[in-house]
Amino acid sequence: MNNKSKYIAPGLFGLRERIAFKVRSSIYKKMELLLKPRKSWSVLDVGVTNDNSFDSNFFEKIYPYKNKITAVGLEDASFLEKKYKGLKFFKANALNLPFEDNYFDLAFCSAVIEHVGCYSNQIQCVKELSRVSNLCLITTPNKSFPLEFHTLTLFIHWLPPRIFRYFLRLTGRKFFSYEENLNLLNQFEIESIFDKLKINYISNHFKFLGLRTNLVYIISKKNLNNFI
Repeated sequence: MNNKSKYIAPGLFGLRERIAFKVRSSIYKKMELLLKPRKSWSVLDVGVTNDNSFDSNFFEKIYPYKNKITAVGLEDASFLEKKYKGLKFFKANALNLPFEDNYFDLAFCSAVIEHVGCYSNQIQCVKELSRVSNLCLITTPNKSFPLEFHTLTLFIHWLPPRIFRYFLRLTGRKFFSYEENLNLLNQFEIESIFDKLKINYISNHFKFLGLRTNLVYIISKKNLNNFI
């Protein structure tokens, strides 16, 4: 949930933004066909930022019922309330959401869980998302994909975290070398969280050339048969 745009190499900035926007939009559009969000639904978007990069706050750009969105982030993104009529912004942490149980019909958490810190924090993030919503869409880059998108490294992120983080510091990518800023998950690790919390889930992962680039899940405390 940190502002990461200023840590991206300027020469790749525009292209990377547009690729990220296209991928994230494609993931949402695909899941929208399954979820069929209604105009009456209250929706939570976790992880908004105050930067102006092309792919930031993409959910607010494409979701049709913007007046039903409650946006949450660590940075001051109150400008979204002016940009999108009816939207509400709260400065809050994904690990401690200031809402009652089952307050939202749908929660949206795209490319956030890898930025909340250690594995126990990631468990807490999923727990909070499940607590405040009836349905939740969670996406995260797949650690098992050969290319690591934040740092544009090939295979290095498969090494033990200590070595990967040392390499990032050595090559001038200190921000992402800290666990609180980047802690990647593979399919087994994130599904272990769902199992630990006894949360129902289905997957519909995003692929490129047959490989899973992004892990995509719908989670719910209720039966998900309608979405299978």
